[in-house]
Amino acid sequence: QVQLVESGGGLVQAGGSLRLSCAASKRTINSYTLGWFRQAPGKEREFVACISWGGGSTYYTDSVKGRFTISKDNAKNTVYLQMNSLKPEDTAVYYCAASRALGAVVSTQQYDSWGQGTQVTVSS
Repeated sequence: QVQLVESGGGLVQAGGSLRLSCAASKRTINSYTLGWFRQAPGKEREFVACISWGGGSTYYTDSVKGRFTISKDNAKNTVYLQMNSLKPEDTAVYYCAASRALGAVVSTQQYDSWGQGTQVTVSS
């Protein structure tokens, strides 16, 4: 069973930065595509970024390109989402997820396991 535990959310002013972490098992880090999604109140869960199991490929939704960076540390079995130049519209619950699919895995339906989520609030 894949277990994912997010941390690092919080309240930040617009223009600030946060780094989210997603702790997973060693097998998960090395075998799954790992993604970050977010869900704002009243909206559907949307893709933010994902990273291939080898770490060599990353994909981003257009609205975060140039501001967010997804990475992973295999030694720590952790995936990160570094978020810079945050905007109020980035406010949402952020979820980490694992998928057996390859490539640009952008659909929620392609992910098998989810973390519990962490709240990110950006004030204007």
